[in-house]
Amino acid sequence: MISLHNLKPHYGSMHKRKRLGTGQGSGHGQTSTRGQKGQHSTSGGTKPVGFEGGQTPLLRRIPKSGFSNVQFRQNYEWVNLSSLEKNFAAGAVITPADMLKRRLIKHDTLVKVLGNGEVTKALNVTAHSFSKGAAEKITKAGGKTTLLVGLKAAKQAIVDARTAAKKAKTDKK
Repeated sequence: MISLHNLKPHYGSMHKRKRLGTGQGSGHGQTSTRGQKGQHSTSGGTKPVGFEGGQTPLLRRIPKSGFSNVQFRQNYEWVNLSSLEKNFAAGAVITPADMLKRRLIKHDTLVKVLGNGEVTKALNVTAHSFSKGAAEKITKAGGKTTLLVGLKAAKQAIVDARTAAKKAKTDKK
């Protein structure tokens, strides 16, 4: 009777593992199939990707130019008006937290409302940004748009207020 404790693979379907460094009788003893000498014969005999034998690597030889804006850009999650129309009742006050609860956005980050779709209800939408078309459609339907200050903008506003306060102090003296 076949049971879990006596299951075996078909004969020839599995290969024995090559056991290195297990003595002369195994056929893989002494140098463990690595050869006599050379860079790869001992441990640590590997070089990093792109290593060119001491020659200056290609990536360092080519000139670099340009600018990447990745560290400064603001990534918005976007929501279309059609999905707001489907998921919320007339007169509803919609915030990014409500959009997150209804899974219209995936993360609690900056939100931009885009104008794809039609609005027939009066919706009060609060977001970090609106496209021109989206703002027009919401107000035309009798709704209201409220802009939230973004995370970076909020931090910058705090810094600006502090510098203005310091400047006012120095001007008084």
